Amino acid sequence: MSSMLTSVIRNLPASSAWAARVFARSLSCSSQLQAAAVQPKSKKTLAKSGVKNIVVVEGVRIPFLQSGTSYADLMPHDLARAALQGLLNRTSVPRDVVDYIVYGTVIQEVKTSNVAREAALGAGFSDKTPAHTVTMACISSNQAMTTGVGMIAAGQCDVVVAGGVELMSDVPIRHSRKMRKTMLTLNRAKTLGQKLSLISKIRPDYFAPELPAVAEFSTSETMGHSADRLAAAFAVSRLEQDEYALRSHTLAKKAQDGGLLLDVVPFKVPGKDTVTKDNGIRPSSMEQMGKLKPAFVKPYGTVTAANSSFLTDGASAILLMSEEKALALGYKPKAYLRDFVYVSQDPKDQLLLGPTYATPKVLEKAGLTMADIDVFEFHEAFAGQILANLKAMDSDWFAQNYMGRKSKVGAPPLEKFNTWGGSLSLGHPFGATGCRLVITAAHRLKKEGGQYGLVAACAAGGQGHAMIVELYPQ
Repeated sequence: MSSMLTSVIRNLPASSAWAARVFARSLSCSSQLQAAAVQPKSKKTLAKSGVKNIVVVEGVRIPFLQSGTSYADLMPHDLARAALQGLLNRTSVPRDVVDYIVYGTVIQEVKTSNVAREAALGAGFSDKTPAHTVTMACISSNQAMTTGVGMIAAGQCDVVVAGGVELMSDVPIRHSRKMRKTMLTLNRAKTLGQKLSLISKIRPDYFAPELPAVAEFSTSETMGHSADRLAAAFAVSRLEQDEYALRSHTLAKKAQDGGLLLDVVPFKVPGKDTVTKDNGIRPSSMEQMGKLKPAFVKPYGTVTAANSSFLTDGASAILLMSEEKALALGYKPKAYLRDFVYVSQDPKDQLLLGPTYATPKVLEKAGLTMADIDVFEFHEAFAGQILANLKAMDSDWFAQNYMGRKSKVGAPPLEKFNTWGGSLSLGHPFGATGCRLVITAAHRLKKEGGQYGLVAACAAGGQGHAMIVELYPQ
C-alpha cells in the first residue's frame, strides 16, 4: 500500500505556498481570539428522543510539562490526584455525588496499575466510589469519557468523573526476560544449594535492561518512523511540516498570553514551586527549525524534534453528568457530548490516519456535514501526521480506494482548526490529551459563537476516535 500511496497521492496539491497561505490565514484569524464572545449561530440541536442528554459541566488539567522537568520526581497518581483536586476546587461538586471515576493511561506504573482508584482516594473521594482505568493508546481519556457517557446513558450513573494521566519522566525499565525468570525461580528456591546453583547460571547479558520505546508491537516500528513514511506517502514536505509546527506554537502562545487556556489549573509540586502554565510552548523560527536533523528516518526523513509532539507529563479531569442531574445541582453546563465513533485500520501503513476514517463516520452518525462544524480540535502527534490526514480527507481517490466511500469528506478549513494550538505545542501526555481536546472545543465554541465542535485523534495500533461536541444554550 505504501508504494501505491506514494505514487498516486503525490499528485495531490502539496506545496509550501499552500502551507504559507493557511499559516498566514490562521494567524490573521487568531486576532479574533481577543474579541468578545458572540452569540451562537442558530442551528438544530442534536438531542435525540428517548436518549439522555449528557453534558460536560467542567474540565481541567494541570499544566502539561516536558518530561524531566518539574514533575520528574512524582508518580502518575500524584498528577491524576492534582487534576481531580483541581476539578473539585473549581466545581465545588460534593465528593459523595460522584457515582464513578474512570481514568485513561498508556504506560502504567505497576505499583498503581489502577491509577484511577489510587488518585481518587488521594483526592479525598469516598472509598465507596468505584474507579477503574482504561487504556487505548493516545485516545485513552477519550475512552474514559465515552465509558462515562455510556454509564450515564444506560442509567447506571448520573455523575461520572473521567480523565487521563501520563508520566513520561519515569517509565518502567525492566530486567531482561532471562533475568526475570531467574529471579522468580530464585525466590522459590528452598535450599542454599538451589539458590547458589541458580545464581551461577546468571550471565552478563542477563543484566541488559529492556528499555521502553514508543513503538508498535505488531510492526516493531516507532511511531515517528511511521509518521515519516506517512508524510512521504502523502507528499508532505519538510517545509510544510515546519510551517505547521510553527503555526501550532505561535497560536498556543497567543492563547496562553490571552488567558484562553481556561482548563489549566495550578499545581503546587511538593518541594517545588507552583506550576501555573504549560512549558512546551516555544515559538521558534523557520531558520532555526530548518537546522534540525531528521529524528527517525536518516538522513532523508522530514520528521524532526521541532515538528513532533514532545514527551510530556500531565493529567486531566472532566466532570460529566446527565443534563437533568446537572441542572438539579445548580450547574450551567458547558457543552453536550453527542455522537462518537471509534475506528481501526492497518497498523502499518495507516497507523496515524484515525481522524480521516473517524471524521466522516461521526458526521454521518450525527447528520452533519463539514460545513456545519464551527471548531475542529484534532490531536497533533506529528505535523506530518496531521497534514497527511488533511490531504487524505481531501482526496476522492483515497476515499474511494481505501475508505469505501464515493467521495471525500473534505479537509477542515484552517481558520477553524486548532486555533488555540495543539499537541505539538501544548504537549501530549498520551492518556490525558482527549479531555483537553473536548474542553478546548467547548471553550472555543462559547468564545467564537459556534454550536458544533468536532474532536478527533489518532492512536497507536492504527486506531482513532471522533466525537461531536455541542455548545450548551447560553
